[in-house]
Amino acid sequence: MEKRNSVFIACSLDGYIADQNGGLDWLYSVPNPDREDMGYSAFMEQIDALVMGRNTFEKVCSFDCDWPYKQPVFVLSSTLGAIPEKYQNRAEVVNGSLREILEMIHHKGLKRLYIDGGKTIQGFLKEDLIEEMIITVFPIVLGGGSPLFSELHNNVDFKLKGSKVFLGQLVQNHYQRVR
Repeated sequence: MEKRNSVFIACSLDGYIADQNGGLDWLYSVPNPDREDMGYSAFMEQIDALVMGRNTFEKVCSFDCDWPYKQPVFVLSSTLGAIPEKYQNRAEVVNGSLREILEMIHHKGLKRLYIDGGKTIQGFLKEDLIEEMIITVFPIVLGGGSPLFSELHNNVDFKLKGSKVFLGQLVQNHYQRVR
């Protein structure tokens, strides 16, 4: 099985994944009466595990719903001492270099990883560890907040694999890393 680190995320027109208060309410700015998942379920069927940062993990834990993942979740953090009891069988704290963490996860037989969270995605991009990105752009300018991208030392080239329009307003682009 081929190792693959993938991103599936939404952002504003100006490239933010959360507003200035860390909020995600803007994700509901486009009506979705049929609750279309825009390919998320199909994407998740191809995933062995998730890697996310502490902030993303805490945001997911704050949602008023059941735990949304069937796959193991690895939380990157050097400050989170332990996973809250409610999620202990669902997530594991890991720290170290991204390459060390990936080696540990791959050693468990988990090869196809969903990379989630702004700082986590930025870190993986800086280490050139992302193979594909599926980015759904919402027609809203937030003017600030948590950016999807940050400065890189080198260009990281991707090619457009496909583009779809959902709900007549959302543009989802699927990019593949060019090596």
